[in-house]
Amino acid sequence: MTTPPPTAPARIRAVMDELGRDPFLPAEQRRFSDLDRPLPIGHGQTNSQPSTVAAMIALLEVSTGQRILDVGSGSGWTTAILARLVGSSGCVIGCELVPALRESAAAVLAGLDMPWAEVRQARIGTLGAPVDGPYDRILVSAGAQTLPRTLVEQLAPDGIMVIPVASTMLRVHRTAAGPVDITEHGRYSFVPLIDG
Repeated sequence: MTTPPPTAPARIRAVMDELGRDPFLPAEQRRFSDLDRPLPIGHGQTNSQPSTVAAMIALLEVSTGQRILDVGSGSGWTTAILARLVGSSGCVIGCELVPALRESAAAVLAGLDMPWAEVRQARIGTLGAPVDGPYDRILVSAGAQTLPRTLVEQLAPDGIMVIPVASTMLRVHRTAAGPVDITEHGRYSFVPLIDG
């Protein structure tokens, strides 16, 4: 069943406005930061369109104190947004495959005084951060061709993952009893997910 993406709650919009997009963008792209469109950040990657980010995070239903995995964190913007939403009692682990992007994202995060958030160097062949799982929420900001079972396995019981698969945004709920419930939430275009 396909349902429209939710309207972002005011809390998400407030955090996005508070953090701003500028610090996470290359200098030459900052003049476009107020535009609702994806912006290039180098290495063939983009900083996602703000309305898309808001819709994905709304689907995640983030709460204070949760453990969140942010796959394909890119500029670190989504990692920072999620970290503000979970607060200091939570934990956000971002994973980024491109070393230069990971370094710049980590530098921006370091200036935000949120030690409960980090961006790690991802490795080809290891999707996510299974050693530190399970996670209450997983956000994937790159498009997969099929639903990665390895990420579903990193969800805690009653956990939620939001991921674009074959250009369709999926909300994957691992129910407390075990079965996985999947709903569709519109069509989107993302850079491809590299999983090895």
